Amino acid sequence: MADEAGESESARRFTAIYDACRQRVWAYAVSRAGHQVADEVVSETFAVAWRRRDDVPEPALPWLLGVARNVLRDNYRAQARREAFDTELRRWSRSAERDVAEGVAERLAVLRAMATLSEDDREILILVAWEGLSPRDAARVVGCSPAALRVRLHRARKRLLRAVDEPAAGAAPAVRARVGITSEELS
Repeated sequence: MADEAGESESARRFTAIYDACRQRVWAYAVSRAGHQVADEVVSETFAVAWRRRDDVPEPALPWLLGVARNVLRDNYRAQARREAFDTELRRWSRSAERDVAEGVAERLAVLRAMATLSEDDREILILVAWEGLSPRDAARVVGCSPAALRVRLHRARKRLLRAVDEPAAGAAPAVRARVGITSEELS
């Protein structure tokens, strides 16, 4: 019985907070994201407040605005992820329009050329080209300075392109584009 009284008091406190602050939280959300998003932000903010109703301080408004700010930030991040996914999907669909055999031949040429390189060259190329690390981060992995890694990367790319040029000259331009070397860099 005592728990029910505590729950009803907690629910009454939440209702009072909601009534006192809902409009100001909505106005904050509108000022940050517009009318279309504001209702969703208010709903999510007060859902968090309901779940954590015993943690809501007095006065509640600053805490609620902080929660609304976090909800907005999470919405922006989710939107950015959706846009990145859409962009990637469009890129994949454009590359799927290419001849599949052409892509397989390019990949095979790169893999064969990679097999001829030293382990150090392969590691640097994989870290930068396939793992997407920056030269600074790749330098940390291999234990050298970023400047030294850039030199090693440049040399590894040149050796890779020479290896690609040897057995299958037809694949070289496409592979050059993938490896990120221009013809000026080879001279």
